[in-house]
Amino acid sequence: MLTNSPAPLSTAAIEKAFGEFGLTASPDQISLVQHYIGMLLAWNAKVNLTAIREPVEILYRHFCESMFASVAVPLVSGRLADVGSGGGFPGIPLKIIQPELHVFLVESNLKKATFLAEVVRELVLVDTPVLVSRYEELGEEVAPLDVVCSRALGEFGKFLTWAGSPQVSARQAVLWLGGQDVDQVSKVSGWEWRKPIPIPQSLRRFLLVGDKISDANAS
Repeated sequence: MLTNSPAPLSTAAIEKAFGEFGLTASPDQISLVQHYIGMLLAWNAKVNLTAIREPVEILYRHFCESMFASVAVPLVSGRLADVGSGGGFPGIPLKIIQPELHVFLVESNLKKATFLAEVVRELVLVDTPVLVSRYEELGEEVAPLDVVCSRALGEFGKFLTWAGSPQVSARQAVLWLGGQDVDQVSKVSGWEWRKPIPIPQSLRRFLLVGDKISDANAS
């Protein structure tokens, strides 16, 4: 059961922002977003979850940009790992907008992982385990993955090697990148990279989608 707390953003404001990203949501989904933003603002005073403090900017930068993958890729169902989840982005917004997704929230920082577990509990999100671990140490706990994604992770080569390894077996990688990183990641081998997808309402930020090249196709 969700606890009562003031909604930081009106339903109309959320619907307007969603429309700019091609998103539609039910009243229940909008309520989950409102509650989640409220929790994020409350916890952020103690745990550094986001440098963004304004609710409207949080809505656009964190929620809408995360959910945009559900229509742009698209992501509708399957097993998805959000690596370096931090405040829960993109994993939890994707889970809210596409409830059929099974989302693993991978976060090595204990305080951030505690926040994620509280959000999952408060929002009653099923099939959304929080894994307190470095991603390199995970294998059978998440495998096989349909999608591996991240919004705030460097060392792309190392990350994508792990994602495509036999112990993880991710079929697809979805990354939220600044323009300066697109060229770098597109050169990582083992993946067939699609044309970068510009993220609405942003300057030089993109979704980059890669499909794993099978060993048979690579030879």
